[in-house]
Amino acid sequence: MRYLMMIAGLESALPSDEEVVADPAHGDWLREMRRRGVLVTAARLRGSEDATSVQVRDDAVLIADGPFAESKEQIAGFALLDCRDLDEAIEVAAAHPVARVGVIEVRPLWE
Repeated sequence: MRYLMMIAGLESALPSDEEVVADPAHGDWLREMRRRGVLVTAARLRGSEDATSVQVRDDAVLIADGPFAESKEQIAGFALLDCRDLDEAIEVAAAHPVARVGVIEVRPLWE
């Protein structure tokens, strides 16, 4: 079953690009999940200041800078997982280094 793992947290508390590259835990997680065959793809997102929100209301396209959600925590990255069940997806998410400073939401995809 496929799951989307959304990595979120306070942007000020999340590791910077430089810290991610320098921290072997991130590379170790990627290598281990690829070895296990559960990681389909993953990517880090640019900061919320680079987000654009798009809505359509009464046939008008409304565009706003920044994320749509009014929240202190922002999505910083994602991973698409192919796990045998939710228990394995939770185990994979708990092993991600950002789980120690942020929050990781695991959500099943409609197949």
